[in-house]
Amino acid sequence: MGSQAMLNPLDPEEFRRQAHIVVDFLADYYLNIENYPVCSQVEPGFLTKTMPLSAPLQPQPIETILQDVQKHIIPGLTHWQSPGFFAYFQSNASTGNFLGEMLLTGFNSVGFNWLASPAATELEMVVMEWLLKLLQLPKSFSFSSNGGGVIHGSTCESFVCTLIAAREKKLSQRKADLGKLVVYCSDQTHFSLQKACRVVGISHNNVRSIQTKKSMNFQLSSDALLTAIESDVRAGLIPLYVCLTLGTTSTTAVDPLLALSEIAKRFLMWVHVDAAYAGSACICPEFRHFLDGVEGANSFSFNPHKWFLTTLDCCCLWVKDQSDLTKALSNDPELLKNKASDTKNVVDYKDWQIALSRRFRAMKLWMVIRSYGVTGLQEVIRKHVKLAKHFEALLIADKRFEVVVPRNFATVCFKLLAPNASNEDSKRLTQTLLDSLNASGLVYMTHAVIEGVYVIRVAIGATLTEEKHVHMLWDMVQEHATHLLASCADIE
Repeated sequence: MGSQAMLNPLDPEEFRRQAHIVVDFLADYYLNIENYPVCSQVEPGFLTKTMPLSAPLQPQPIETILQDVQKHIIPGLTHWQSPGFFAYFQSNASTGNFLGEMLLTGFNSVGFNWLASPAATELEMVVMEWLLKLLQLPKSFSFSSNGGGVIHGSTCESFVCTLIAAREKKLSQRKADLGKLVVYCSDQTHFSLQKACRVVGISHNNVRSIQTKKSMNFQLSSDALLTAIESDVRAGLIPLYVCLTLGTTSTTAVDPLLALSEIAKRFLMWVHVDAAYAGSACICPEFRHFLDGVEGANSFSFNPHKWFLTTLDCCCLWVKDQSDLTKALSNDPELLKNKASDTKNVVDYKDWQIALSRRFRAMKLWMVIRSYGVTGLQEVIRKHVKLAKHFEALLIADKRFEVVVPRNFATVCFKLLAPNASNEDSKRLTQTLLDSLNASGLVYMTHAVIEGVYVIRVAIGATLTEEKHVHMLWDMVQEHATHLLASCADIE
């Protein structure tokens, strides 16, 4: 069997046999996922010490390979799909997504232009129009206007592409030194924007990270933005781009899109709305008010690979004027010339991104939307928000804890309080509480520091998380806090 696999790497019947084995393996993994420590307990170098120094000369059966996956790989996984995973952000998966991944991997289309894979291009256009209507984004972002949508791999990729588009548009409008272009964001904006700015040639000295305040729920202040812009204009600099966030990483804060985009418009700036985390929630009518003012943006993105039952990688980006992207990113080598592209009546997605090659990501997103429908996807969002609201209420009712910022979606930020404790003491207590909870292996959470305050972030949203898991977390938080505060009292 092994030699046959070597001679024919894509034998349909052997593929069928091995795929069934792998699917069974994964199904068993999910059945037993709660038996594994949520956060991996291995030490650095664990795998390099156990793996062979050289690749095998002869083919090995799938059964042997999966034995090594079970023995060596799984212990080194942090289990993002565990119901006890409350860290970073949710990356929830689904059966519909897995099947979509199987199809897109099986077809292995490389749809850089329309001719290379017409179905890949047009399904992406269809799905992006579905999502646009589902989110009730302005028609100006639609292909039926001058806009349109594209699926990128990450928010950082969308930052890079929109920054390049903004840069090229600005430099075509006026002669200017690249070193005079300035980008604006809040101190809550995802750190990948800073990296994207470096990639496109904008110095960190020309990125204004504007401080936010707890008193404003860590929103970007329109007054602070205006002050920063006016100061730069007086210094002879050129405002280029402002990133507004819908659901910041640390606290899930929401910037006031309308007021901020109106300020940016006065200075002819590109406005990008990063809704990576919370964009998914806006498929529910009760959250769409957070999108008020989005019509003032030049681009908008969100990540279905966070809270939309779709796995990595999948970032949806819309632009108001697709020519902003294509003028900045297109090329036309002889190798890729064809009659369809020459008509200008098709979309060639190679001109909407940095790379040439691209995966058929629309297939998995299409499968997810069709498998669960709008009502099913809304139910998932609402379930997680309800669980987060319940956990927040439990914290508020216990005077030993403080919910540091109001919850907007399904992430709760809290700290442990102690009588007469300084801010530094409170930080140490909260950090010790987090460490002890994570050491249990039953749950995994991460932290943030906001306005100097150390908080534990509880991001609820794993597909398998149920009310019983949130109650388990709450019981653990109470128990560990009781022991920790008692030990502090004994020391005093």
